[in-house]
Amino acid sequence: MLRWKMKLQTNRFVYLLLAAFSASFFLPGEAPAGEAVTLRQALGKALENNHEIIAFRNSLAAQKEDIGIAQSNLMPKLTLEERFLRTNNPTYVFMSKLNQGHFTMQDFDIDTLNDPSPENDFQTSLAVFQPLLAMQASIGIDMSETAYAAKKEEYYRKQEAIALQVAQTYLMVQMAEEYITLAKQGVADASEHLRIARISYKNGLGLYADTLRASTALTEAEQKLVSAEKNLKVSQRSLGLLLGLEQSITTAADTLNITLRDLDYYTGSTEARRDILAMQLHFENTRNNINFNKAAYIPTLGVGSSYQLNDEELPFGSDGESWQVFALFQWELYDGSKRHHEKQKAHYQMAETREQLARLMNAASFQVFESFLGVEEAGKNAELARSALITAEEGQRLVRIRYENSLSPLVDLLDAQVSLDQARTNLLKRQKEQQLTILMLCFESGIILQELGVDAITAENN
Repeated sequence: MLRWKMKLQTNRFVYLLLAAFSASFFLPGEAPAGEAVTLRQALGKALENNHEIIAFRNSLAAQKEDIGIAQSNLMPKLTLEERFLRTNNPTYVFMSKLNQGHFTMQDFDIDTLNDPSPENDFQTSLAVFQPLLAMQASIGIDMSETAYAAKKEEYYRKQEAIALQVAQTYLMVQMAEEYITLAKQGVADASEHLRIARISYKNGLGLYADTLRASTALTEAEQKLVSAEKNLKVSQRSLGLLLGLEQSITTAADTLNITLRDLDYYTGSTEARRDILAMQLHFENTRNNINFNKAAYIPTLGVGSSYQLNDEELPFGSDGESWQVFALFQWELYDGSKRHHEKQKAHYQMAETREQLARLMNAASFQVFESFLGVEEAGKNAELARSALITAEEGQRLVRIRYENSLSPLVDLLDAQVSLDQARTNLLKRQKEQQLTILMLCFESGIILQELGVDAITAENN
């Protein structure tokens, strides 16, 4: 099924401003917009302060800690332990007295050996263990480092996604400001039509009904202006939200200047797209996972030692002391086929990730192709909208002259004015659609930050 991601995102931002012109309320308690910011300034603030990016930054930092956790499996383990024992078990009583250095000849009495009195033993031990051969732990370090590298690529892709939203919203604010200008122009035209209708009626050349129609048209134009002002406030607040602020943001007179290149350039850029690089690293980790499960068949080897104190009365007492040094060789020969199934599972997961990587690369190529055609379509539509505006302006001018000379009814003039308003709005919409489709093309190619002239916040700066 074909994906229409680019068109859906474009229409969402464009038609938000053009819909519901009949709404006539203002936002209560709306904070005044702050100092005007350029697009580059807005992008810089968003990459630093956007809540989604900050959340992802913390997630990346948490992922990095997995490297230290994996490395700790190869580090020496130092353990301090204090244990208390009270027993009349013959073996434990014999052992406790030996460890405490309290064993006497009377303790060899048969009755004492078979039925000893209860004995207390405070045992303090300090032990150290160092793994020497632990293949799974070594591979685990590689896997954690690769997973962190993949997370970094996803972090950069998140910044690109936020940059796209900021640029789109920035254009939305500018469009809202321009639409207010169009709405004011429509009010001015409607006021002029009402003035002409009243003069014609006063001079006996027009009907009173014409003045009512013109007054109604003026009211509708004023309603559109009210909605346009509301939409501007909403879009300014929406931009502030993306910047991690609770206030409205005013845009500067900043234009989006991105040079359009040929299709091959954008298709080639997808190879370095951050989400594709992340998926390639995930695929590499599935290979590491196979090696990890194979390493479960390899024995482990380690060495250690401990120093022990024993006392009958006091914790950490030292009536007796001893030490030991040991080596540990462990080889699990049979585990109910658990390792076999884990290895097979890892093979299937690698095959799954391989297909996901292929799907993502094919989808990226298609998305660039679709976006490139969308840019061409938007450019042609903008030219047609510009031509339509010229003809609508000329048509409205001619109909107004005819009405002023009593050669056409007012309804013709009002219809011509509606066509002119629609042509003005359509040109504005098509121009913004062209800019939005270029932004989407850069995003799908993975070069949006480069084209907008901003640098990503690197993981090392966190």
